[in-house]
Amino acid sequence: MKQGIIVLMNGTSSSGKTSISRELMNQKEILFHHLSVDDFIKDFFNNKFSDIEPARELDEQVIARIMFDPLLSLYYSTIKLFSEMGLNVIVDTVIENDKWFNECHDLFFDQPTLFIGVLCSKEELNRREQARGDRHIGLAASQFSKVYGNGEYDLEVNTEEMNPIECAEKILSFIKSNKEYEGFKKLSKRNVSVS
Repeated sequence: MKQGIIVLMNGTSSSGKTSISRELMNQKEILFHHLSVDDFIKDFFNNKFSDIEPARELDEQVIARIMFDPLLSLYYSTIKLFSEMGLNVIVDTVIENDKWFNECHDLFFDQPTLFIGVLCSKEELNRREQARGDRHIGLAASQFSKVYGNGEYDLEVNTEEMNPIECAEKILSFIKSNKEYEGFKKLSKRNVSVS
């Protein structure tokens, strides 16, 4: 049995990854499973700790500092597991630091990883954040240079020029072309500074 395809969409918050993911899920030619980091973390806490009442309040930053990296490791490992089970998986996350990138690199390097740049200008990202109302204004801009600093993609989709359906069709066409997925393999692990 072949490994499942990992469709790794690299884009900032509000760049359009989730909208494209929905369209990929809606098409009938290739079955995909969607793993969103937001849903993964939310489901973990809702399923495991929904009935626990804390004895004292903790700041969200304290919780994030304790839990986020281990949960992200579990998320990335789950993606690799899906691929090893022969399941095609859409990865909907933001890889905004070198540590997270290196972990993805280690886990996905030997998997069929289609690395897609989901591109959008800072101005449009800011407009989308304001329209959504559920994101901190400036979040995407703060991620911009870290997320788009890679430059090596198998495929790029610009969500200002194409709607989610068109982006999904472009991705499907690439998959059906049977071209090699080389973008992710061309990237090297990054030096991580310890602070």
